[in-house]
Amino acid sequence: MKNESLTVTISKSEYDDLKSVNDELKCEIESLKSDNAELTAKVNWLMAQFRLAKHRQFGASSEKSEYDQINFFNEAEKTADANILEPELTEIEKHYRKKKRSAKDRLPEDLPVETVVHELEPEECNCPECGGKLHVMGHGIREELKLIPAKAVIVKHIQSVYACRHCEKDECGVPIVKAPLVEPVIKGSFASPEAVAHIMCQKFVMGTPLYRQEQEWNRYGIMLSRQTMSNWLLKATEDWLEPVYDMLRELLISSYQVLHADETTLQVLHEPGKSAQSKSYIWLYRTSGDVKDAIVLYEYQPERKAKHPKAFLDDFKGYLHTDGYEAYHNLPEDITVVGCWAHARRKFDEALKGVEEKDRKDSFSLIGKRFCDKLFYIERGIKDLSAQERFQKRQELSKPVLDMFFSWLNSINVTPKTGVGNAVRYTLDQWKYLERYIEDGRLEISNNRAERSIKPFVVDRKNFLFCNTPRGAKASAVMLSLIETAKENGLNPFAYLTYIFQNAPNWNIRNNIDRLALFIPWFVPDFCKAKIKI
Repeated sequence: MKNESLTVTISKSEYDDLKSVNDELKCEIESLKSDNAELTAKVNWLMAQFRLAKHRQFGASSEKSEYDQINFFNEAEKTADANILEPELTEIEKHYRKKKRSAKDRLPEDLPVETVVHELEPEECNCPECGGKLHVMGHGIREELKLIPAKAVIVKHIQSVYACRHCEKDECGVPIVKAPLVEPVIKGSFASPEAVAHIMCQKFVMGTPLYRQEQEWNRYGIMLSRQTMSNWLLKATEDWLEPVYDMLRELLISSYQVLHADETTLQVLHEPGKSAQSKSYIWLYRTSGDVKDAIVLYEYQPERKAKHPKAFLDDFKGYLHTDGYEAYHNLPEDITVVGCWAHARRKFDEALKGVEEKDRKDSFSLIGKRFCDKLFYIERGIKDLSAQERFQKRQELSKPVLDMFFSWLNSINVTPKTGVGNAVRYTLDQWKYLERYIEDGRLEISNNRAERSIKPFVVDRKNFLFCNTPRGAKASAVMLSLIETAKENGLNPFAYLTYIFQNAPNWNIRNNIDRLALFIPWFVPDFCKAKIKI
């Protein structure tokens, strides 16, 4: 039987209808594919964010490069080599090593010593064998560290007043002569320099809010309210610390060519024109690591606009280390902004933490992080060199890595709305600022120095949470500035502040610049220095 072919004849209008339906189906398929790809990308992004959030909550916060390191649990399998001969065994005699006290646990030699002698009673000084008289043949000595809580005393100043007996008898007027009396740190108050310095250090060095200090004083029977302590801090800061702060700012702007800057949030409850829940800011400006006399200054501002660093850094000419915040890129031309490689590296590190472990080995996130690690590795090797030697080494070692990294960033194809896409985009956008650190040996690869200096305020903020008024926020910035500058220069903050409060009221510092300069940290007496620099 012959096969018969079936021929279907359709009209042109029917053909056009079928073609239209086919085109619609194709469009619908393409649309579904596009939607599926978009949804897949969103799911991948959300899963990466979930893994990153899980790591932030339960994992270590360190950004160390542990991904290429040997896993502790399979170290033997990874390092085993059957071709290596076992070492010969030798018998070692017993060796006893005297346990040493930790190097961190040292008792100062200049502390006062209380001696407690333990002796037998006279009737017990008889030999248990023969009954003869016992004599002292030696002593066993044990040392203990005795801590005495804060001690409060009242210092009563009695000013002697003198008159002349002869004038009292024979003259109409009697001259009155008074003994010299030192000026108080706060007139009309019973505050002493030591009390104000102690309260200030407790709040900004130890992170103890005033309400906790009030409770502590009450337990000792001293009814000292937090309002009184707050008034003392504000008044002492405005009268005696602000002039020192202003001189330090002038030195910072005029005497240094490389600075670091950063900012963090602060809540001020009663700020004109703003709600109590709105954000204010503490800005930080400090010297670099190569200088001997360090300065760390904080400034309160109600907002985060570029005009504030522009005003603070007025007349400054030089390099400024910052993060990627856009406000720093709108500063005058005399200020050259240097980017922070720690921020760029952190972007790749966060992207890597959002990748599944099985996909990390060859991911773009790991490759980008390795480039950053290489740059930091070079810096660790040249940190002890002079600025000129460091510049030459960076041109020799760091510049090729930067060129290779830049070429790699421009060659890869990554999805923009992903962790690695965000890291790549950030690095490329900030590139002209990031590569500037190789222009001068005095510059640093990161802005971590500023981040470490902003941390004391962040820690304190977790305790006192907010400032009540802009006046208090400004005073807090001034107090913290002098305390952190003192610490950076190896001073004991309590001794340094006490020295200021004892002498500033008697030196007329607002009209005597030479006297005011004596309060700059590197000009103060040696007794203000800390025993151990921390």
